[in-house]
Amino acid sequence: MATISMPMCLSLLIICTIFMPHLADATKKLVFILGDSTVDVGTNNYISSKLRANFPHNGVDFPKCQATGRFSNGFNSADELAKLFQLKMSPPPFLYLLTLGSGFQQKLCKGVNFASGGAGLLDITNINNVSIYLLDCEDSVLILQSLIFSVHARIALKHQQTVPLSEQINQFTTVRNNFTAMKGENATEVMLNKSLFFISIGSNDIFGYLNRSDATPPDSFIFMMLSAYSQHITTLYQLGARKFGFISVPPIGCCPFSRLIQLNFTGTNDCFHPMNDIAQAFHLALDGLLLNISSQLPGMKYSLGNSFNMTLDVINAPKNFSLFGTVDKACCGHGTLNAEGPCNKSATLCSDRDRYLFWDMFHPTQEASYLAAQELYNGSTYVSPISFSQLEHDN
Repeated sequence: MATISMPMCLSLLIICTIFMPHLADATKKLVFILGDSTVDVGTNNYISSKLRANFPHNGVDFPKCQATGRFSNGFNSADELAKLFQLKMSPPPFLYLLTLGSGFQQKLCKGVNFASGGAGLLDITNINNVSIYLLDCEDSVLILQSLIFSVHARIALKHQQTVPLSEQINQFTTVRNNFTAMKGENATEVMLNKSLFFISIGSNDIFGYLNRSDATPPDSFIFMMLSAYSQHITTLYQLGARKFGFISVPPIGCCPFSRLIQLNFTGTNDCFHPMNDIAQAFHLALDGLLLNISSQLPGMKYSLGNSFNMTLDVINAPKNFSLFGTVDKACCGHGTLNAEGPCNKSATLCSDRDRYLFWDMFHPTQEASYLAAQELYNGSTYVSPISFSQLEHDN
C-alpha cells in the first residue's frame, strides 16, 4: 500500500470549491476520532510505519476477513462507537482520504478518523516510545525482561512510526479548511459545534515513560501529560469543537504484555502495578482537568469514559459472573500468555474470540470494544458527567 510522507500531507490536498448536497445541512453531526491504536482504523498503512495491523490474523472477524489496519480481530472501539451514532463503522482515515485527490471532499460527509497506532499526548512519546511490533519474538523477550530499548528499535524509530496527536489536529485543520471552502465559515462553525469529537490516548505516553527509565517523578510526568492534553483540547475548541468524548487510559498494567513483565520479575501471573498506578492517577487528574477547562471554554460539553475501572472490574469479576473466560492471555500471539510476540500469520490464534478480553498483547477484542462502547453510550458508573448518548443530544 502506498505511503505518504507526512510533511507533504497538506500540500497534497487539492481544494475544489463545489456544492455538495449531503454537506448542505449545517446541523448535520459528524464524527471525528483522534488517538492511538485503540481507535486506529488504518492510518498507519499510509506511512512508513512498522506499527501496522494490515495482515492476518488481524481482521479475522472483520467483514470479508479483511485485515484493514485495525489492531483487532474485527471492529475496534472507534467502529463500535460510530455504529451507535448511526454509522456503519468508523469514518475513514484522513491519510486514506488524501489518496483520493479531488474526491477528498466527497468523503467528508460522515467525519474523519485521524488516530494512529503508537501516538501519544506528548511528542516525545512518538519519537522514543517502545513498540513490540518493531521487534521479532527474541527481541521482544529481551524488552520484557529489561524494559530497555534494543538498538534495533532505536534505529527503526528514526523513521516515522506514528502520527502524533499534534499532527492529527493539524490534519483536522486541513479538513476544516475544506469545509470552509465548500460551505463558508459560519455554516462550518455551526456544523463543527454540533459534531462529535472522540479522543482515546495516553497509554503510549505511560509505556514510554516507564521504558525510558525517566527520572521525572510520576506526579510531574502526569502534569506534563495534562498540560499537553489541555493545549490539544483548547486548539480543537478554537477550531470549532464543542462536544468531546474522552476515553481514559485503561489498566495497561493488566494487558498480557505487562503481565509477562510481572511474570518474568516475580514468577506470578499478575498485573504490573507500577503501570496501573500511573494510569489510575492520570484518570483522576484528567477528571479534574476537564471539569476545570470546561468551565473556562464557553459551550464545551464532554463525557469522560472511565476505562480503567471498567476494565479492572471485568478482570476482577468472579469467573462465574465474567463475560470473558480469559482475561490474562491474548487471543493471538506467541509464547507465554501469547505475549512474547505480535499477532501475525504465524501466531497462535484462539477459536473462542468472544470469550477473550484481549486480542493481542495490548488491544481488546471486538467483543470487549463492543461492550465498552455500549457502557459509554448508554451511561453507567463508568462515564461522567453525562453519557455519550446525552452528549450527542445535548444542545
